[in-house]
Amino acid sequence: MISVRTVLVSLALLSVANASGNAFKPLQHSGPASPYFDAPAQFGIGSDTPAECKVEQAAYIVRHGSRYPEPGSYNGWVSLYEKFQNATFTAKGPLAFIPSWTVPVDNVSHEPLYLSSTGAREAFDLGVDLRKRYGFTAGGDNFTVWAAGQQRVMDTATWFVHGYLSAGNYLSTTDANRGHIVTMPDSVNYTFADSLTPSAACPTYKSGDKSSLADSYRALFRPAIAARLNKYLDGLELDETDIGVMQDLCGFQTEVSGDHRFCDVFEDSEWLDYEYAHDLNYYYGAGPGNPFSAVNGIPYVKAATDLLVTGPNSADAASGNFTPSPLIMSFTHDNNLPPVLSALGLWNTSSHEAVYPLSSTKREPKRTFRSSYVVSFRGFIALERLSCDHAPGAKKYIRVKINNAVTPVPGCQSGPGGSCPLASFDKYVAGRAATIGDFKTVCGLEDVANATSELDIYTNVPSTNAESSILQVPLSYAGAL
Repeated sequence: MISVRTVLVSLALLSVANASGNAFKPLQHSGPASPYFDAPAQFGIGSDTPAECKVEQAAYIVRHGSRYPEPGSYNGWVSLYEKFQNATFTAKGPLAFIPSWTVPVDNVSHEPLYLSSTGAREAFDLGVDLRKRYGFTAGGDNFTVWAAGQQRVMDTATWFVHGYLSAGNYLSTTDANRGHIVTMPDSVNYTFADSLTPSAACPTYKSGDKSSLADSYRALFRPAIAARLNKYLDGLELDETDIGVMQDLCGFQTEVSGDHRFCDVFEDSEWLDYEYAHDLNYYYGAGPGNPFSAVNGIPYVKAATDLLVTGPNSADAASGNFTPSPLIMSFTHDNNLPPVLSALGLWNTSSHEAVYPLSSTKREPKRTFRSSYVVSFRGFIALERLSCDHAPGAKKYIRVKINNAVTPVPGCQSGPGGSCPLASFDKYVAGRAATIGDFKTVCGLEDVANATSELDIYTNVPSTNAESSILQVPLSYAGAL
């Protein structure tokens, strides 16, 4: 007799296969280790702009591109390598390559932590794509973006600007075709909500973090994988920690060196368990499963919404000294995207009962919250303001895209392509803000004299509260002619 669990797993695998072109792709189920890919349409809405509409303004918040490992992860790679090198063993089948495997880092003093060439290309490609997609910026125009201050985030912003501006550097017109990156301190506790990494300044955020549930789930599936793979080894035994490192290496090694052999070691269901553990990590750590997630995302959502409601090139001059371009690009880290989802109330609803909160003991195939679809390298959440000349009633709408997949706003998707009327979206965000609460209050900062709940970086350039500064790219080649 076939069990209900077997049927659900089979249906999940079939759904995943259909979404990715009938072939299971581990790199689209590797959570934060996934190189960028367009997410599948979970809600059955195409990503193309509706025929009767034009995007006239857009706000993106983007994770940095693919990178080399963090030092801690790199040490795990080295430990795995040393385990292989210090043993006398034979390997066969999918593990036949491991005796000759080497760590894919060839400059230890430089590469860990930093953007890889794949990450640079991801950022450059996004710049090219958005320049062509929206047509907001004429050749020769200057362009401003925003970025948290860690090197890999800054590098992502820089490569994006090069792609967006066609990498031009007019030697004879040194004030034209320049990008300006507004950068601010990264993951500090003294700029509060006026930051692209605000959770570092919210003391209560850490108290709501239950991401350890991901480790509990990993303990359920990793032993069986180790037991299966150890059948291919004689003289060496893999343990649960080794399994985690090897699965991480699928995404990282592929994007660093092009070697995808670790991707081929694991079975499809093992990849789905690996992905689900990442889903639990982000859901309970930075996403809706953390009760203090949304308050860290709402400052960005409110600031972006204010700009979209005001409209392109017409930000209220009274609110600051700067008017952003119609394309408002912000670059940050993976853990800063799920709070935006929480603030918007996305991916935590379902037509099926008992999906959320996510189970930490069994994979939930009906969930919409999937880390691979938002915190992949260069993953993004975008808010597009549509102008739809032939649409009935309201003519302005907001459409949400997550890794290019349209995600309807709960209870507000009556517009073209699942969009929400602009006035309704503004009201929706105001309601969300009222429900979520004030950043200073919810984070326990009422007695901190300089604490702020507002994000003003887009209309105050530079911003005193955010301690932002401005970097120009490309630099002028003074005296080069």
